[in-house]
Amino acid sequence: MIIREFLAWTQNASAGRRAEATTALARAYLYGDLSADEAWEAKTALLSLLDDPSPVVRRALAETCAASARTPRPLVVALSCDVPEVARLVLARSPVLTDADLVDAAALGDEATRAVIAARHHLSHAVSGALAEISELDTLVVLAGNPTAKITAGRMLRMIERRGEEAGLREALLRRSDLPPEVRYAIGLAVAEALSLFVTARGWIGTERCDRMRREAGERVALEACDQSGAAGVARLVAHLRTTRQLTAGLILRAVLSGRTDFVQAALADLSGQDHVGIARAMRDPRSFAELHRKAGLPEALLPAMQAALAAQQAAADKPTGLRGAGLSRRMIESAIDACTDLPAPEMHAVVALLTRYEAEAARDEAREAARAIAAEAMAREAARRDAAAADAAWRAALESQRRTAFAEPVTAFETVAVAPVEMPDPVVVEPAIVAEADAELANPVGAILDALPEQILAWYRTEPKEEDPEVQAAMQEVLDGLGADLLDQFRASRDTADAGSDEAIRIAA
Repeated sequence: MIIREFLAWTQNASAGRRAEATTALARAYLYGDLSADEAWEAKTALLSLLDDPSPVVRRALAETCAASARTPRPLVVALSCDVPEVARLVLARSPVLTDADLVDAAALGDEATRAVIAARHHLSHAVSGALAEISELDTLVVLAGNPTAKITAGRMLRMIERRGEEAGLREALLRRSDLPPEVRYAIGLAVAEALSLFVTARGWIGTERCDRMRREAGERVALEACDQSGAAGVARLVAHLRTTRQLTAGLILRAVLSGRTDFVQAALADLSGQDHVGIARAMRDPRSFAELHRKAGLPEALLPAMQAALAAQQAAADKPTGLRGAGLSRRMIESAIDACTDLPAPEMHAVVALLTRYEAEAARDEAREAARAIAAEAMAREAARRDAAAADAAWRAALESQRRTAFAEPVTAFETVAVAPVEMPDPVVVEPAIVAEADAELANPVGAILDALPEQILAWYRTEPKEEDPEVQAAMQEVLDGLGADLLDQFRASRDTADAGSDEAIRIAA
């Protein structure tokens, strides 16, 4: 009954009315309390709307049914194959679509459709792999920036292989929390390659020198990729380097000179087939390390340098071996150079030259770190000076404001006369006495300050004679009158005695 009435009504209704009715019918089917017969009729009516000639109706159907897991699968699959503006609605959100449906839609759809699929939540490895293989740059950036997308390390490497020269893709990958160390290493190589092409295209550096600089930069990136990767991550990186033929003897020597024991042990274990415990024991014994060096297939010319570097590291086990990250240790390099300088083998010249370059690199790194520390200290000192100057200026301004407020001069007659001509149309004749009085007040700032003080404060400092009781004054006068004669007689007697003593002194002196 529902489908019959609905289809009869849609024959003459406009596209907008049909879209509204479609939305109401889809909501009733998905969220309404329909019986089994009513649900079947509603489902049939919704499937019949797939043949509606207006995309507005099909878009309304897709918008209503896209996010629901109760949507009939035939309806969702049909909508995913519709025109792009309809298909993208269900491809972006529908939980009914399987990985096969999404892979097929990515293969047949345009680039905007692939970008919509790449932004889906919890994208599987299969769909991510298909997108990484066929998508263009914008879709790859969306895929790499999707934190819920599951992407294998191989697919990430494939993305870098295809469009690793693009900075947007590299930045999107570096923001991922699940980035494997081998992918980080590949990104570093892509950056070095881009810089190499840039400088060689402009003729700033020769090709051979640029290749060597790119190779050394790749070695540093490989060691830096081991930071916070754990033993499993370092082993994965070493396996990747060996598979791609980038695990060279120079890289292992750099790891030894940088104090990266974890990388050295993983590399020697991968090359020799021994376990990490045996390798750690052999690295502490020169003779055992020589046998391990031979099993790993490393050049004999590097053995003295590695043994000397390991001995220097063991001698200073309680001290830092170099800079942070992949920084080389000058102490270990100097020990390696001393061990290789006096050897007569002609191939040792190349080893000494390599160690000399490492020494120069380590010196530059140490100077760079020192310069950064000095610059940071200078900036901190300057910031402290500016803060102190600002605080002092604020204190002085506050003090000046308080002084002006507390000791503000009242408006004098001179100031009143000075502003009076502005307000009065006729000239005003100023009396000489008023001018003299104003000049006197201006010349006496202390008097102006005292005049500005409140009357209550001035009363505290005024000394006025106090009135005394007449009875008290009369009693004091009687006492003074009674003592006057006696005091006078005593004074006269003491005066005569003093005069006689002075005359006797004069006679004796004469």
